[in-house]
Amino acid sequence: MRFSEQFESRFAEMLTHYPTKRSVLVPTLLYAQDESGSLSDEVIKEIAGRLELTELEVRNVISYYSMLTTHPRGKYNVQVCTNIACLLRGADELFEHCEKKFGVKHKGTTADGLFSLEEVECIGACSWAPAVQVNYDFHENLTTEKLDNVLDEYRRK
Repeated sequence: MRFSEQFESRFAEMLTHYPTKRSVLVPTLLYAQDESGSLSDEVIKEIAGRLELTELEVRNVISYYSMLTTHPRGKYNVQVCTNIACLLRGADELFEHCEKKFGVKHKGTTADGLFSLEEVECIGACSWAPAVQVNYDFHENLTTEKLDNVLDEYRRK
């Protein structure tokens, strides 16, 4: 497995900021996923070796975090929070709106590969509910109209 020079530079830098190699696991997985599109068996094996972990330990972390995936996603991963605060303020309506707009269900990807859709438990934006995360960008206090504007901006990028 070969990563870019940018990845290698980030990885080397991160190792200097944490007391143990294991501490850089999540950021390393995020960088690897951004670079390769998903966390394949090959990527998992490489990262486990670098951090002196078992592949199972790495997979356990991947399965815990909704932002990590072993399957390719669209260019823009739309995560609709449906935890209680967001749910009470209309998250279910937002999620259903996205399903119709994209023509996909939970963990589906549009035919053009532009958008993936997920319902997630919490993105930590309860005070600004309902909230959606697109890749690493947060969008809060949403209505279906506001969400359409947000998604249209991503489509234009």
